[in-house]
Amino acid sequence: MKMRPGTQTGFLLCGKEWTEGEALEVRSPWDQGLVGRVTIATRADARQAVHHAVASLRRLRALPRWKRREILEDVAAALIEQKERFAQLIVAEAGKPIRLARVEVDRAVLTFKTAAEVLSQMGGESIPLDLMEGNEGRWGLVQRFPLGPVLAITPFNFPLNLVAHKVAPAMAACCPVILKPASQTPFTALALGEVILKAGWPGEALAVLPLSNADAAWLAEKEDSIKLVSFTGSAKVGWELKAHSGRKRVLLELGGNAALIVCADWPDLDEAAVRTARAAFNYAGQSCVSVQRVFVERAVYQTFLWKVVEAASRLAVGDPLLEATEVGPLILPRDAERVESWIKEAVKGGAKLVTGGERHGSVVTPAILTATAPGMKLRDEEVFGPVVVIEPFDDFEEALADVNHSKYGLQAGLLTRDAGRIFTAYRELEVGALIVGDTPSWRLDPMPFGGVKDSGLGREGIRSAIEEMTEPRMLVMAEL
Repeated sequence: MKMRPGTQTGFLLCGKEWTEGEALEVRSPWDQGLVGRVTIATRADARQAVHHAVASLRRLRALPRWKRREILEDVAAALIEQKERFAQLIVAEAGKPIRLARVEVDRAVLTFKTAAEVLSQMGGESIPLDLMEGNEGRWGLVQRFPLGPVLAITPFNFPLNLVAHKVAPAMAACCPVILKPASQTPFTALALGEVILKAGWPGEALAVLPLSNADAAWLAEKEDSIKLVSFTGSAKVGWELKAHSGRKRVLLELGGNAALIVCADWPDLDEAAVRTARAAFNYAGQSCVSVQRVFVERAVYQTFLWKVVEAASRLAVGDPLLEATEVGPLILPRDAERVESWIKEAVKGGAKLVTGGERHGSVVTPAILTATAPGMKLRDEEVFGPVVVIEPFDDFEEALADVNHSKYGLQAGLLTRDAGRIFTAYRELEVGALIVGDTPSWRLDPMPFGGVKDSGLGREGIRSAIEEMTEPRMLVMAEL
């Protein structure tokens, strides 16, 4: 795919690019300039994709492990070779600062490499069955087999790596994929699709379809040949998809309002403040594990608050193509307007805006607030913007309760050297992962990733996703 501004790119179906049909304009979050046009796939196209996916199952199951591993490794090598091309695509359509875009490409490389490694390591299990008299000579074997076609629906904020987190494990598991990328960021997914096909993956086993949300929901609800729906996005849409997906297996990686607890015994508040500012404001806070709530032990509260303010003031805000930029635009002007309105609503309700919160088009300057309270959207909802609230605590158990006072439970961070507090937090916090010694924004792609409550269902991370996309099958053998 060689995209030039103003040109129309087609969707991928059965190994071919299809350009005929209605086009969707994709515009830059930074200056609203035209990035390009992409052909919108229809419901008929989606039906055809499902048909080809089902037809590809026999061929996929015949692909030996060495071949699947080779394809995954070739995709990783192609991403390394085309790193700058993909980074520029991510900047153009997602507005992600260029340095962070390059990091995303590196993470996608790790995702495909990990899938190749896990594929080599995952094996079956032999089970003894001669455990009761009369069963002599019997033994059992358990292997995992692919579920079948996967419908993958991905968000705008990681248009390469979150696609990789669905496609790479599906390839390892021998599952065909129908991918519906976010309407704001289809070009990165289409470019990755071309790389995967060039590496040797069967064309009928991968479709990249910029579908309407309604048609994607129709696929999840009506197409019984789809065996698994993997969705990353908002909690509202995710749970609605699950409610209408019937007997299909559903994986949901949804939102969060991640919390960090800072204890007075933490030795390096300067570094902690820098990490907190970056975790809250990098890429304008458009991450499900962006730091949104910080609870600081009162003895160091004022010190830590002003260190975060100082660290935030040093973050470069503006054009995502500039190497120094860390805080770029929000994905759409209306999202910037929403974030601005939530800040104003909190201040009207008694919160104090310490710094930032100014909107310039799609850019909102890093905002730090205090004196917030449960019931305010900045505390209870997912902001998905460059906003963090920092509040003091006197009792550690109360801080844990404040973290848990949320409908979300994705990840939490804890800065303390007290082993008792660490294990108490690990036991009590209602989250998918507790990150000790860092912010809740830390993630390494091979680890199991997911949340509880409204933050999702199931786990991503390569090994976990492969297990979700396969099912165990028992073979019992008796002596012949």
